[in-house]
Amino acid sequence: MSKVSSPQAASLDLSVPDKSKKSLLNKIGFGFLYLILGVFAIIQIYPLVWLVFFSLKTNQEVFGMSPFSLPQDPQWANYTKAWTSGNIGLYFFNSVWITILSVALTLILASFVTFAVTRMSWKFSGLVLGLFLVAYMIPLHSTLIPLFNMYNSMNLIDSPVSIVLSYTAFNLPLTIMILLGFYQAFPREIEEAAVMDGCSIHRIFFQITLPMTVPVLSTTGIINMIYNWNEFVFVNTFISSDKWKTLTVGINNFVGQYLTDWGAIGATLVISIVPILLAFLFLSDKIVEGMAAGSVKG
Repeated sequence: MSKVSSPQAASLDLSVPDKSKKSLLNKIGFGFLYLILGVFAIIQIYPLVWLVFFSLKTNQEVFGMSPFSLPQDPQWANYTKAWTSGNIGLYFFNSVWITILSVALTLILASFVTFAVTRMSWKFSGLVLGLFLVAYMIPLHSTLIPLFNMYNSMNLIDSPVSIVLSYTAFNLPLTIMILLGFYQAFPREIEEAAVMDGCSIHRIFFQITLPMTVPVLSTTGIINMIYNWNEFVFVNTFISSDKWKTLTVGINNFVGQYLTDWGAIGATLVISIVPILLAFLFLSDKIVEGMAAGSVKG
């Protein structure tokens, strides 16, 4: 009995250290992974922290001290100056309503196109879809001169209509591309049942299909919102008066011929970043949910 039991006891004794070694290695591996992720997080967050400190400095501190130094006397007046003297309040309001209008128009038009291409049988549906997707490959800067000439002939230069139309046109291809995956995975049986019940095509779209695409619409809406909010080229090209400028272009107000107020520029940048940063933090789950919505059928 002792000869039989002793190997069993030995094997039991040997198994315990193996498990402890594996758990120790797992802890070391996870600790190393967390360390790497923490370093990357610091690298990503540091520019935002640096910008906040930059916005609280004077011009003398910006050029006379190390860029990594803290502001000696925080200049909170830079934010007041940016909001009042720099007319940032008006630019902020313009950015908000132009972004919201452009995103809403893009989402509804992209939904129309995707529904028509995937749910309706017509001869040139594939060609139309291909034209929309090919438009995604057109460089933005190559369209500035043609767009300027077109808007000038339509008396839309220095008008927010030109900005809304440009944002909508350039965001449509990507939005359609994202919606296409969801619509192709969306079960047609629901819509077929609605047709059997006598539902019209308009009611099917607005009361059945559109509400069920809210997750993917949220994703595309957030992506479009980030692009529209940070866009500079179109506003700088088509808008000249202060009445319709947005935040990205309004920063130039603090750049003078002989003096540039860097603290006010930093404050303006912080003000412009905060809304989009908060939107991303609170709605980041919607982005992941919407991107995965059309990846699995059923």
